[in-house]
Amino acid sequence: MVLILTNADITAALSTISPDAVIDAVEAAHADLAAGLAAQPARVPAAVPGSTAVLVPMTAALAHTAGVKLLADVPANASAGRPVQQSSIVLVDPATGTCEAFLDGAAITRRRTAATSAVATRYLARADSRVLGLVGAGAQARAHLDAIRRVRPIDQVVVWSRRQATAARFAEEMAEPGLRIDVAETPQDAVRPADIVCTLTPSRTPIVCGAWFPDGLHVNAVGAPPRPDHREIDTDAVTRSRLVLDSLHTATHESGAIMIPLAAGALRAEDLTTELGDVVRGAKTGRATATGITLFNSVGLPIQDMATARLVLDTTRAHGLGTPVDLSARQPVRTG
Repeated sequence: MVLILTNADITAALSTISPDAVIDAVEAAHADLAAGLAAQPARVPAAVPGSTAVLVPMTAALAHTAGVKLLADVPANASAGRPVQQSSIVLVDPATGTCEAFLDGAAITRRRTAATSAVATRYLARADSRVLGLVGAGAQARAHLDAIRRVRPIDQVVVWSRRQATAARFAEEMAEPGLRIDVAETPQDAVRPADIVCTLTPSRTPIVCGAWFPDGLHVNAVGAPPRPDHREIDTDAVTRSRLVLDSLHTATHESGAIMIPLAAGALRAEDLTTELGDVVRGAKTGRATATGITLFNSVGLPIQDMATARLVLDTTRAHGLGTPVDLSARQPVRTG
């Protein structure tokens, strides 16, 4: 039987899973990838003819789980009030190849993205980091605030959004004793006082400049869609920083933040030698000094999705969530 898991099923499961468990699972997946214990072939995006939409199949196999995520990036959805990015995940048993579950990808993507930033922050940010700058105030900002606080003693947040009302609502809803949240008027105002910055917008052009970076800063560059001409951060941001990538291949084929400076000659191949898994395993250095600037370029990897989806599947089974379907049934199922 294949388990069909809706967004509601997954959200219910995630509410019972500690964010620390997701962070640890994602960290282990990156370590396994670096050690050659996980497989993740290069993904080949497919442009939809006559459209700006792109379909991105993402396959990964770990020792305990495997599967495929299909990401649909459809810019035209924005004007219709639909999500620009939507995804679905298929999990299989790596030992038998048997399909185990179909999952909606929204909540898993949100949680694993924040967890990955937390892993990068754990290894790259100064241990005494207390001020978090958020460029963007949507669902990812909420997930990132929770995840980053798991690995650093954050007691102040400065948040910016294109819509001040969105940032103000974020500050009101996320406030709690011991956590000060200020609304910034500009992205620069969110970056300059920060020890850690997370960029979380779908911007196509830079809205964060490296010239603003204070000494000792760590940046998680997260929000830009996986397209060669899209980026949230400018060239100075990457040339001033010690760069750590989620995947060298993905960064140099899908991330405008890396590809644009490379094409311009501002970055060299020798600047792009460190993946997050290398740092997790201790094979390469992340932060070298207290005053250096580190930047994690996050495009998003299927190993993160599969590791998180496995936690969700195990939890939904334990709680009796989801809808089992026999895909091998020889008689048609009547729905009406």
